[in-house]
Amino acid sequence: MSLTPIRRRTAAALTAALLVPLAACSSGDDTKKDTAGSTPSGSASAAPSVNLTVLAAASLTDVFKTAGAAYEKSHPGTKLVFSFAGSQELVAQVAQGSPADVLVTADTKSMDKVRADTGTPAIIAKNRLVIATGEGNPFKVDDLKDLADTKLKVVLAAPEVPAGKYSKQILDKQNVTVKPVSQEPNVRAVLSKVELGEADAGLVYKTDAESVKDKVDAVEIPDDQNAIAKYPAATIKESKNAEAAAAFVAWLSSPEGQKILQDAGFQKP
Repeated sequence: MSLTPIRRRTAAALTAALLVPLAACSSGDDTKKDTAGSTPSGSASAAPSVNLTVLAAASLTDVFKTAGAAYEKSHPGTKLVFSFAGSQELVAQVAQGSPADVLVTADTKSMDKVRADTGTPAIIAKNRLVIATGEGNPFKVDDLKDLADTKLKVVLAAPEVPAGKYSKQILDKQNVTVKPVSQEPNVRAVLSKVELGEADAGLVYKTDAESVKDKVDAVEIPDDQNAIAKYPAATIKESKNAEAAAAFVAWLSSPEGQKILQDAGFQKP
């Protein structure tokens, strides 16, 4: 019998045996590639990433940072980008067409100016004014009339700023004339002047004084002499993330959103 066919059959068997593990390795690699490739695509589809730009009154700076962290945790895929300034500045940005998704002001009059550019606003919180003084109230400021003392360095928000309008309203009501050493573009700038000792006293929101209560004192103003600040929130019609914007505005009025606002000292809407 010839040995040639036997050798050929043996060689073929050896070749087949060597190809089996190679095929298995190749199949495994392909599977890994398919699996790895499909996972990110599936995740992106399930949780699309949305960057939501929120224009918010300066007095909301601290509480919205807390609210933003809570919202992002419960709404994975949505990232909140805040821009804080005086309401008059925010309204001007909206009127000029600056890209944004949500607007929250410290008064209804500011929001009314851009009514054509926003959805229907909802009041999410209220606030009131206090007299901020240096720690320990070194000049013994007890009420609004004390702010008329020319020896005091008093700072106020500018008249076009909601806090400035409220300040003028309550001072006029009490027939108190104040000559401020400066008029600031937003209420947080007023607070900063007092906090740094550059002013002896200033009118700020209660929540502002509360945010630095270890550095300034807050002198309460009686309700019958005070003004109530209302904070409306609305979506911006030109938003490219209309659904996500509406969801955030609605959340601000939800039990979770309201608890965060009220824990920071804001009043119920």
